[in-house]
Parts: sequence; C-alpha cells; structure tokens
Amino acid sequence: MGDVECVHWYAVYVRSRHEKKVHQLFLEKELTSFLPLLETMRQWSDRKKKVYEPLFRGYVFVNIAMRRDHIRVLDTDGVIKFIGIGKKPSVIGCRDIEWLKTLVRESDSIHQTVDALPPGQLVRVLAGPFKDFEGVVLKGGRESRLVVFFDSIMQGVEISIFPELLVPIARRSTESSDVL
Repeated sequence: MGDVECVHWYAVYVRSRHEKKVHQLFLEKELTSFLPLLETMRQWSDRKKKVYEPLFRGYVFVNIAMRRDHIRVLDTDGVIKFIGIGKKPSVIGCRDIEWLKTLVRESDSIHQTVDALPPGQLVRVLAGPFKDFEGVVLKGGRESRLVVFFDSIMQGVEISIFPELLVPIARRSTESSDVL
C-alpha cells in the first residue's frame, strides 16, 4: 500500500427529509460529515418553535477517500448518489466548505442590503465574516441581494450585506474551484 489516497469533500444526494438521519449515520460510521443547518421559526396552529432546516435540501457533505470509503457512503440508509457530472463525483473545494460553515455560523447576523451595484455584477466581499466570498448581485436597488453560487453542487445562497463591503471584480475566463 504505497499510495495513500487523498481525502476530499463530496456532496451526497439523499432522500427527501433524510438529511439529519444520513448525517447522523455517517457520524456513527466514523465518517467526517457536514450538514449546514439554519435556525428558523416555524408557526403551527398552536405554537411557534425554532427548528433547524438544511441550507440545501437533499444534500449532505462527506469528507472521504473516494476509493476506500465510497461503498460505505452509498450503503448508508437514505443515500441516493454522489453529486457530480455523469458518474464522476464532483470534489467540493475546502474553501467552499469553509464558506458554508461561515454562512451557517453568521446566518443570524445577515440583515443589511446591497445597494448601488447592478444585477449580474460579480463582486468580492472585502471584510467581515464573509471576507473573500465571491458572488453575483441578484437584484439592484435597495432590495438587492448577493448570491454566492457553489458550482460543484450547482446551488446558490442569497445573503444581504453592506454595499461598502463589496468590490466589483471581472469575470474569469476559466472558472476553477479551489481544492486544498
């Protein structure tokens, strides 16, 4: 066994409403797993309650050596498949995982709106908990929002932020995701 396989993050697609169960099963199998959850208030007819819901419905992230661990992942109750192109699972960059962790950690403090940047403008965040995030301005004017798009899973997250924390950037000719 001379070659040691690299460990990478992958997204796994799971059955509807099985995200928390799959995440727990991965942990029980001693696999490194990440399930980004956001706290929300749910209203029932008789009460309000804080609940944690997945940031991306149907997705759980796992950090594995693909050749060694892929069968253990796929044999987990509730797992449907790895997310990827064709039959090749997409590697999720460590930077994207860290950004998702920041989004979850800072979700309750995101209240400000983007102003004075045109829709479609690619921007980078200069400071604060979202420093170095890159995204696209979704809407212009006082109600504008920044979308951080994760190419590897084809999902985006909409955030609000002070406009003075943003700087326009040029689109790159070739997009690449960071794999650390």
